[in-house]
Amino acid sequence: MLYHLLPQFADVHIVFNLFRYITFRSAGAVVTSLLLAFVLGPPTIRWLTRMNVGQIVRDDGPETHYEKAGTPTMGGVLIIMAAGFSTLLWADLTNGFTIVALAALFWMGLLGFLDDYLKIVQKKSRGLVAKYKLAGQVLFGVGLGLFLIQWPIWPVPANWTQVPFFADWVAVFWIPAYVAFVPVVVAGTSNTVNLTDGLDGLAAGLSAIAVVTFGVFAYFIGRVDASAYLGLFYLPGAENLAIYAAALAGSAIGFLWYNAHPATVFMGDTGSLALGGALGVMAILLKAEFLLVIVGGVFVMEGLSVIIQTGWFKYTARKHGAGRRVFLMAPIHHHFEKLGWAETKIVVRFWILGILFAMIGFSTLKIR
Repeated sequence: MLYHLLPQFADVHIVFNLFRYITFRSAGAVVTSLLLAFVLGPPTIRWLTRMNVGQIVRDDGPETHYEKAGTPTMGGVLIIMAAGFSTLLWADLTNGFTIVALAALFWMGLLGFLDDYLKIVQKKSRGLVAKYKLAGQVLFGVGLGLFLIQWPIWPVPANWTQVPFFADWVAVFWIPAYVAFVPVVVAGTSNTVNLTDGLDGLAAGLSAIAVVTFGVFAYFIGRVDASAYLGLFYLPGAENLAIYAAALAGSAIGFLWYNAHPATVFMGDTGSLALGGALGVMAILLKAEFLLVIVGGVFVMEGLSVIIQTGWFKYTARKHGAGRRVFLMAPIHHHFEKLGWAETKIVVRFWILGILFAMIGFSTLKIR
């Protein structure tokens, strides 16, 4: 909004010219979303408390989690409000990247809100809710894939994507395969972030690290000089995703103020699906889906631990008549809880791993 209103007054005072620059508007977006999360946090928590939307704790979970029962959840509305408003305020609202990214944030946030509402308020079975959730994710992903094929927002073919560590290699999908690939990325990312949201501050901190990383890539990919020098696709307009990423990071960090241990609010599926979907769609728009596996390494670990645990349990149940486990509990952060690690130690160490994976992601800029 400010981008459309204020630069025209540059002849009145040079300060208005600042609103043309991506770096200035990214800084403004992160500060705005951070302050909004701070200010809106207390009233949001009070509203959720009045709505009696409390966290449901699994009976087979770590004993330390029993005290979290009843803590307000669905706090992801705070993340969506702060990030959405900040993006609307600072981004170019005629930019295709911005429009698609905001649509993903709001769609996945609404899907997560309905998921939380059905489970917590309506007391629907988790199996039924999971089907609704997956259907909504796949519907959005297929729709996005078809949209990008029919109305591409890039100068390169829609079914091309970049390969990390290789400047001259491009992965080319058969078009129907690409349409099927997009919902896999969207659903996979949103669900793995959802699985990671099991400890105070874990998903919020890791999401902030990942979106900042992709924000830097967006800035480089949207600049003709930087993209040519680094051997990346040049995608005009993609630099606007740096503003979006800054808004997401600010809102996640602001939410972390209330979600740090001991948490006074949880993001619920409302927040985790929104953050995961936003991250996945950023990777799709930047044609960096394979980079997402590296930068989101902790999310991949969490998802794989559930797949391995479930698969091995079912296999051994058929083979031996009784299911066996690889981990004490999945997702893997609960395994370390069962080993006796303190919750804060697990969260900080996983954040460190998240930073490490982000650095590996940044290394692909030069190792090409």
